[in-house]
Amino acid sequence: MKLKRAIVAAMALILILNPATFAETPQRAPATVIEHVNVIPMTENGAVMYDTNVVIRQGRIVSLQGPVPRGASRINGKGKWLIPGLMDMHVHLPSDDYLTDYETPRNEPPRLVIDTQDIMTPYVANGVTQIMNMDATAAAIGRRNEVEHGKVIGPHIGLAALIDGKRRDGRVAVTPADGRQAVRDVKAEGYGFIKLYWRLDVDTFTAINDEARLQGMKVLGHIPDAFEGQIEKAFVPGFGMVAHAEEFSKHSPKFEDADAVRFAQLAKANGTALTGTLTTMRWISSQVRSLDELKALPTLKYLHPVVRNQWLDHNSYIKMNSPKYISYFQRMVEFHRRLVGAFKAAGVPVVAGTDALNPGVVPGFSIHDELEMLVDAGLGAEEALAAATRVPATWMGVIGDRGTIEVGKRADLVLLDANPLVKIGNTRRIAGVMLGGRWLDRKKLDAMLAELVRHNADANKKYPSSITSR
Repeated sequence: MKLKRAIVAAMALILILNPATFAETPQRAPATVIEHVNVIPMTENGAVMYDTNVVIRQGRIVSLQGPVPRGASRINGKGKWLIPGLMDMHVHLPSDDYLTDYETPRNEPPRLVIDTQDIMTPYVANGVTQIMNMDATAAAIGRRNEVEHGKVIGPHIGLAALIDGKRRDGRVAVTPADGRQAVRDVKAEGYGFIKLYWRLDVDTFTAINDEARLQGMKVLGHIPDAFEGQIEKAFVPGFGMVAHAEEFSKHSPKFEDADAVRFAQLAKANGTALTGTLTTMRWISSQVRSLDELKALPTLKYLHPVVRNQWLDHNSYIKMNSPKYISYFQRMVEFHRRLVGAFKAAGVPVVAGTDALNPGVVPGFSIHDELEMLVDAGLGAEEALAAATRVPATWMGVIGDRGTIEVGKRADLVLLDANPLVKIGNTRRIAGVMLGGRWLDRKKLDAMLAELVRHNADANKKYPSSITSR
């Protein structure tokens, strides 16, 4: 009896000291498997993996070509194609001063509030799992946090704070000291990147790039007008990416191929990448002629009515309607196509970016237009896909987390009904999207888009749009 009591006491003491000792062994998190799918991993020199089982657990890819775990949720991928989530490296979000009620005077705070989910839904529905906000504000930080904390279904958001040499509002730097302090402020406030704008002077532009390099921040943006006639001086250490092909075409009066080659060599020597935003210039060219194509755009229904009003009733491009500008912008569109081809030939990284929210450039949907235009400019289908997956992930420094389909990577994935390597337009044929392991099938994506349309219809009662009154 004494021995039995001693054993019981010892067991009780063990339980007190370590209650988990005799607890039930915790079960592994349930897995999700995309079965029998053709995987386009987008790794460098990575071959297509056919009839593959992709196992996802806790938001990460844990196995490729392995067995299906017992009890796993199954997604039928037979005959379908799996690619990494797409990335749009140049977008604007309707937050803070970027998009306000156009009836609000500039000296009053904006009255317009758009639900974060409504902003993110078009990106998710189009397989975009990473965006770069190119005019990030405090409100954008809040929206980013809503997504990262799981309150909103949306893409990862890179935040690029804008620094300019002259603005009615926002961050201004007119001296090198101003520029360096602005960089330090941007970093302290939690932004990840710096966007440079066109009014900066040469010395301040150079100082910002240098300070950003010292602070470990990446810089992208415009080539300021101050570099007219001396564009080579803009390629300083730290200037990591030019935000538009237009930034180069402004320095080529006759849009000559020799200029495109020279610009590509300047960028190559400095390690500066390019976001073409080809679809933006195509839309500008269209609107200079007329607004007919814009008015007929079926995706307008996914825009808040204030955005539609600005595009249709307050459109600045149609005011440029003249034979001179029609010819000029059409030649610019063609030059941009050749420019991107020259950058590809020189080995300069080209990333996909659309300038979403510029009139005609509908968020989410526009990434597919950009991919098709990149292919038209000379990139192969796989190179265009890389421009929207691996290449931007590498530039941002997140390639260890996402941008390719590999074991250990985040499960940000797009399931397609057809092979995009055969036809790049097949990226539009989306069967489902996975964000960090969360699966959204076609039915769910369509429901999200339908809800967005309903929200916009309700908002239209307050902000009547000409598109609904035609």
